[in-house]
Amino acid sequence: MSELKNIKNKNLHREIGMFGLTANIVNTVIGAGIFILPATVAAVMGNMSIVAYLFCGALMMMIMLSFAEIGSKITVSGGAYSYIEIVWGRYPGFLAAFLFLLSTVSADAAVANAIADVAGSLFPFMKGTVFRILIFLLIFSGLGYINIRGVKQGVGFVKLITLAKIVPLIFILLVGLKDLSLENLAWESFPSADKIGEGSLLLFFAFLGAESALSVSGEVRNPKKNIPKAIIISIGFVLILYIFIQLISQAILGPLLAETSENTLGQVANKIVGPVGFTLLTIGMGVSMFGNLSSEILSIPRVLYAAAKDRLIPIKILSRIHPKFATPYVAIIVYVAIDFVFASVGGLSQLILISSASILLIYLGVVLAVIKLRIKNKNRPAKGTFRIPGGAIIPLITVLAILWFLSNLSQREILAVALFIVVLSVIYLVINSKKK
Repeated sequence: MSELKNIKNKNLHREIGMFGLTANIVNTVIGAGIFILPATVAAVMGNMSIVAYLFCGALMMMIMLSFAEIGSKITVSGGAYSYIEIVWGRYPGFLAAFLFLLSTVSADAAVANAIADVAGSLFPFMKGTVFRILIFLLIFSGLGYINIRGVKQGVGFVKLITLAKIVPLIFILLVGLKDLSLENLAWESFPSADKIGEGSLLLFFAFLGAESALSVSGEVRNPKKNIPKAIIISIGFVLILYIFIQLISQAILGPLLAETSENTLGQVANKIVGPVGFTLLTIGMGVSMFGNLSSEILSIPRVLYAAAKDRLIPIKILSRIHPKFATPYVAIIVYVAIDFVFASVGGLSQLILISSASILLIYLGVVLAVIKLRIKNKNRPAKGTFRIPGGAIIPLITVLAILWFLSNLSQREILAVALFIVVLSVIYLVINSKKK
């Protein structure tokens, strides 16, 4: 495995520190969801929403602990794809790469359309199709250019945009303290298991993104230490931030919270400081979504690059490294071009339907890979690597939790993913037969 790691890392520069990786994870996870999440969860669980946050946060932390353990052992670019390909082989790696790319491209396109919606709400003349396409072109070409210029520039921009999206959220927390009504936080009874499950399923997808941010692992300094630290700090920070925002929103709006499904935090800010607060949070929502895209475009082209480097994707040009900037520039150009096309075409409901289930399958593959590596190494951890405390208990509980989430998907989602896997399998067989 060490030989393969060295081959994959060739020509990539390790210029991302622990803070840079942490910012990339936070930036990817916190997108537009936090601005509408409090109302969505309150509509299901009322004043007891905090229970769903704690339950879902615990499950997500367990999943990310598995990423931390395997990420400290397999320190190459490609993230979840590389973990699965190295541990399980080429066919699972091929499926993981395309499921991963489909999920992120569909999500990027949806976020880009949401940014265009925010721009249209602030400047009505931007609602037209031509202006929307121009916005998409500026977003994807601009972020593509920044990331081609170098990973240091890409991470520097991610740090800046992460700070810009966190400031309005901290503003809500601090200023909102003076308008709290503790009566709105009172519980009448403990939520049922069904309510916790429903609320957690809604919240689970607001925590997605860390797996994308880890695609730059091959460019992280001292990865055995920095990758686990960045994962634990970032997911812990996001969970705490989400909980406090939910409590503040609930304490200020009370029963009205469940009815403010559009730009919830904008409505909270409007209640606290008036129209200026609403405008600030609306702009903050746009910045947050833009930041989410910046991290995706920093991270996901590394999956294309790694898959081409492994010859799973028979397009060798995708594995090219820029001679001056040491970035996978062709993979970046191809990825932003695909994002632009998907965002411009719109109508991605079926792709988004597939994306949620595909990420769960990737999580399952990574956690099972952790268990397999432990068995292979006879539970003797490599020196200097991170290991989840408690033996195999947390990985096994995580497997059961992911299977539970998968069991709650609709029949339509399951059939869509199954069909996509069948199509990918046929493509894989064709590619392999041509090679032979």
